[in-house]
Amino acid sequence: MDIQERIRRAEEKLEPVFREIDRIEEIRTRRILDIFRDNGVSYRHFAPTTGYGYDDIGRDTLEKIYADVFHTEAALMRPQIASGTAALSLTLFGLTRPGERILSATGLPYDTLHGILGIGPSAAPGSLKEMGVSFDCVELKDGKIQTEAVEKAIRPETTLVIAQRSRGYADRPSLMPEAFESLAEMIHKRHPGVRLMVDNCYGEFVRESEPTDFGADVCVGSIIKNPGGGIAPTGGYVVGSREAVDRVAWRLTAPGLGRELGSYAGDYRLFYQGLFMAPHTVAQALKTAQLAAALFEELGMKASPAAGTERADIIQSIRMETGERLVAFCQGLQTASPVDSMALPEPWDMPGYDDPVVMAAGTFVAGASIELSADGPMREPYIAFMQGGLTYAHGKIALAEALDRMIRVGALKPES
Repeated sequence: MDIQERIRRAEEKLEPVFREIDRIEEIRTRRILDIFRDNGVSYRHFAPTTGYGYDDIGRDTLEKIYADVFHTEAALMRPQIASGTAALSLTLFGLTRPGERILSATGLPYDTLHGILGIGPSAAPGSLKEMGVSFDCVELKDGKIQTEAVEKAIRPETTLVIAQRSRGYADRPSLMPEAFESLAEMIHKRHPGVRLMVDNCYGEFVRESEPTDFGADVCVGSIIKNPGGGIAPTGGYVVGSREAVDRVAWRLTAPGLGRELGSYAGDYRLFYQGLFMAPHTVAQALKTAQLAAALFEELGMKASPAAGTERADIIQSIRMETGERLVAFCQGLQTASPVDSMALPEPWDMPGYDDPVVMAAGTFVAGASIELSADGPMREPYIAFMQGGLTYAHGKIALAEALDRMIRVGALKPES
C-alpha cells in the first residue's frame, strides 16, 4: 500500500472542501477580532487575581466576550469548571429542582452524563435522580430531532429539554446549529416555562453560527475542546439568557454571589489567545477529519460523516469492524503524538463509561480533544472516534503512521 500516494489523491479531491473550511474560518476570525476590539482587550485583562475575585476585569471581560461570540445575554466561563461534563453537570443541577423532569430530544446523552442523571450502571451517589429529578428521552429519527414527539413527551413537571449536538459514542449524525430551530420555537411558543439546553461540545466554530443563534436558551461546552484553540489549559463555559446563567453561577459559587465571585491566580492570557485562535484550530481539525474519512472510505470502511460532506462538529467516526483494528489505529495515532509517543494505549475501564475504552491522546493539555486524539468503546461495530488536530500537517503525518501500524500488526492487509 502506497500510503503517501493515497493521501495525495485524497487531498486533490478535497481541495474544494478545504476552501470552504477556510472561508468559514475567516468569517469566524473576523467576528472574534471585532469583538475583541469592541471590548478593548489589553494586557491588563490577562493579570491574575486572588481571593474572592471581586471586580476581576479579566474574568468579567472574558465572559462578556463569550456572550458576544454566542449572541447571548450572559456567559459563565471559568477555569474552575474542570471539563465539559462538569459544565453540563453544573448546568443540569442549576436549572432543575426536586420533582422536576429533564427530557432529552436526542436520545440517551453521552456516557459520562449517565451517572449525573442517575441512569444505567453508571448511576452515582449524588445524582439528579437521587435529588428527585427524573429523566426521559425521545430518540432521533433518521438522524433528526422529532419535534412533535418531543412535544408529546413534555409533561407538567418537565422544565428542561436537553439536546446533544455531537454524536458522542452513538452511530448517528451530529447536528447542525439550525437543527434546533424548530425545537426551540415549539418550546418557546407552547411551553414558555421550559428551557432548551444544548450540549455544544465539539461543535463550536465549525459553522458560521451556533445553536444560540437558533433559539437555544443555554449552550454548554468545554474550553479544552474547540473554544480553547489548543492553548487554554482548562475550563468550561455556559452561555445563554441572563436568568439561566445566573442560576448556574449560583450553583457554582453561592446563591446571591454567582458570577461576582471567583478568582484565578493563573494567567488569563491563554483563555483570550485560545479563543482568538479557535476558528483556525477548528479549521485544521476539520481538514484532518476530512482526510481521515477519504482515506478509510477508499479502504472500504464506513466513515461518518462521509468525505466531502458538511460537518456539524470536529468528530470523525470510522467503523473499524474489529477490536484489533480499533486498538491498532489508536496506537498508531499515539505513536505519532508530540507527547507520550512512547505509550501504547490498551482498552481499560475508564470512569464514567459502560464499556472498556481505548484512547489515544498524546496532548499538551491533558484530555484536550481539540488536539489530535482518538478513542472508542470496545463494542461492536468497534467505531473509532477521532477528533482534533492543532495543525493539518500533523494530522496528515499521524494518519499515515496509524495506517502503517495497522498494516504492521496485521489489522489491515497491505494490498487493501
